Order: sequence, then structure tokens, then C-alpha cells
Amino acid sequence: MADDAQHDHEFEASGDSGASLTFPLQCSALRKNGFVVMKGRPCKVIDMSTSKTGKHGHAKVNYTGTDIFTGRKYEDMSPSTHNVDVPNVTRAEFTLIDVTDDFLSLMDDAGEMKEDVKMPEGELGDNLRSEFETGKELLVTILKAMGEEAAISFKEAPKGNQ
Repeated sequence: MADDAQHDHEFEASGDSGASLTFPLQCSALRKNGFVVMKGRPCKVIDMSTSKTGKHGHAKVNYTGTDIFTGRKYEDMSPSTHNVDVPNVTRAEFTLIDVTDDFLSLMDDAGEMKEDVKMPEGELGDNLRSEFETGKELLVTILKAMGEEAAISFKEAPKGNQ
């Protein structure tokens, strides 16, 4: 029997769960309100259409998306049989503990602190700050994709579950 030493490899995890930032998906499987990487940015698909197969082969999928962090709009086209990258997008709720220098101090269900999320800009940030300053206990939803994260919404924590 051959020596298996050549198959013994150690893989280093790079500080996270080892999950990939994106995964491939056939373009024809994209759906409205799904996610896709456009111009290197994680986007939500807001519109799409498929053109019929032409004399040169593949049906084409035209899709429009908005960057889930900046709101910027992108358009792209791809043959329906080709793969596109889809970002791994996660959502998590955190309890807002404090706001310091435009950064949120958040705590997860396990009591772990997270203090590297910026206060959202615009109306969302203004509303979040004013609700917090009235003394309400708030739950902030953090969206994470491709190494970026941002607060995308908040709500008042339900009463009586302490």
C-alpha cells in the first residue's frame, strides 16, 4: 500500500469560519431580490430580463442591481449558461449598547461585544441616534457580505424577555 504522507495537508483558516465570500451560480438561476456580484460589489437584483437565443447561440440575461451598502445602481449582461458570483450575505441582530464617535457599540445574544460598525448615514442614522437618545432599547440589524458590514435597519427591542 502506498504511503499517504503526500495527502497530509494542513489548511490554515484565515480568522473567519472559512466560508467563501462568494459562490458560483448559473446566471439563469438568478432571481429578482436575490444577490449577485456586479463590478466587484455585492448587489441585490432589482430587475432582470432574458433575451431569446439568437443566431449565435446563448440566451442572454440582462440584470440590474443596487449595491447593498452604497445603493449605487449597476447593470450587467451574461449568457444564461455562464456562472456569476453570488455573495454570501448574512444578517444578524445586535442590541445597541452605546454610540461613540459615530461607531456603534453592539452586543450579540452571547454577550460578545462588537464595536467596529459605523453609524449609518442619512435618515437611518439620524433616526437611530434620536431613538437611542430617548433611552429606548434598540435591536440593530447588521448585513455582512464580502468582508464589509453595515447597519441596515433597527427596531425597538421587545419588552419583557430579559
